[in-house]
Amino acid sequence: MANIKSKKKLGVFVLAMMNVAVVMSLRGLPMMAKEGMTMVFYLLFASILFLVPVSLVSAELATGWPKNGGVYIWVKEAFGSKLGFTAIWLQWIQNVIWYPTVLVFAAGALAYLFVDPTLAENKFFSIIVILVVYWGATFVNLRGVASAGWLTTAGVIGGTILPGLLIIILGLCWWFGGNPIAFDATVTATACLPDFGNINSLAFLGGIVLLFAGMEVGSVHVNELGNPKKQFPAAIFIAMFVIIGIFTLGSFAVAAVLPADEISLTAGIMQALRDFLNEFHALWLLPILGFLIAFGAIGGVTAWIAGPSRGLLATASKGELPPILQKVNKSGIQVNILMVQGAIVTLISLVYLLMPNVSSAFFLLTALTACLYLFMYMLLFATAIKLRFTKPDVPRAFKVPGGNVGMILLAGVGLLAVIYAYIILFFPPSDLAVGSPTFYVAFLVIGNLIFILLPMIINHFKKPSWVAKGPSDNAS
Repeated sequence: MANIKSKKKLGVFVLAMMNVAVVMSLRGLPMMAKEGMTMVFYLLFASILFLVPVSLVSAELATGWPKNGGVYIWVKEAFGSKLGFTAIWLQWIQNVIWYPTVLVFAAGALAYLFVDPTLAENKFFSIIVILVVYWGATFVNLRGVASAGWLTTAGVIGGTILPGLLIIILGLCWWFGGNPIAFDATVTATACLPDFGNINSLAFLGGIVLLFAGMEVGSVHVNELGNPKKQFPAAIFIAMFVIIGIFTLGSFAVAAVLPADEISLTAGIMQALRDFLNEFHALWLLPILGFLIAFGAIGGVTAWIAGPSRGLLATASKGELPPILQKVNKSGIQVNILMVQGAIVTLISLVYLLMPNVSSAFFLLTALTACLYLFMYMLLFATAIKLRFTKPDVPRAFKVPGGNVGMILLAGVGLLAVIYAYIILFFPPSDLAVGSPTFYVAFLVIGNLIFILLPMIINHFKKPSWVAKGPSDNAS
């Protein structure tokens, strides 16, 4: 028999860059910049106590259950279909709530393209941008257009990496040029720690942890490595250093030029670029950079609209959702799921009308997104620990080092970290006007109850007739 050519393997650097593309976004730089030197604590917390445990735990689960990998299968193996469906649902719904936050970030950049920075804090302008771009991208995806791939690549390079590097370079030039630094740059242990006596001052912790979420997505590629045991940790740590490096230097650049109380969570990047470019007599570049940053955000949304809901469609075919949500069009796109997704995005966008300003609404939606994603991570860490003991004989190409004790320690640290960050999110930030604290807490409590209990209710009432008979039955 002729030798079959083996499938080309991924390299360490390629997988590292894929993970960077999934996780990294410039929209989080203003949030971290508001913290000044205390961002050091948040970065260490998010990277060491969250990013590393998620990455290594997900790698073990992905290599143990590679054929139909993903949080649905992993959690289902450990805790049954109800929590398995809840996990994939939370991974999907947090992404749905994420759209209005990333698109309002795009709106903030577009405001500078139109040479009217005040539009960045205009609620109606923000809502118009969110709805026009989101529904436009949805209808493009419904046609099954294959251009999303190059659009994402161009968006990551032109709208994330290049502006990120530019703002770091400008920040360094500002620093070494002897310009005044807007935050206290004293490096001491005290300066780098938040005020633990005031829990409201820790409110940004959950949002910053959210910036490091998503590494479990890249774990599905672990079996494409030649030597997963050695190469996957190497790829993870390369990605981690790149992500932390850009987040840290970029955030310090924003903090260097803008006082904390003047930083907009949605337009902080553009505010900093404006001041930098004005200092270096290159203000004409601002509209161009506004376009690039907006293009990067919009390109990412266009590529992601259909992606996460494919996981939900896969569970629908297994009978987890009613037949009406299993429908696909001639291009194989989950049309009804996208319509439901769009309706949720439209309703959630109205939150911008209820809050004092765009920044406060941005943080409120970020907090809800973080809550739901962190709850999913609680299930993920608990799953990893349980499967180590209940399914020890399932072969895993990569295993968390240290045996069962190593898994308990690593996943246990990750579990405690996400529980802590989850609880902190329910305390309104002390340095951001979010309107009534009662409304803030009520919104998060109600949002959590609805979006966490809804998949459990759906699962409880599912019927055997919901199981798909075949792909042709769903096509329109």
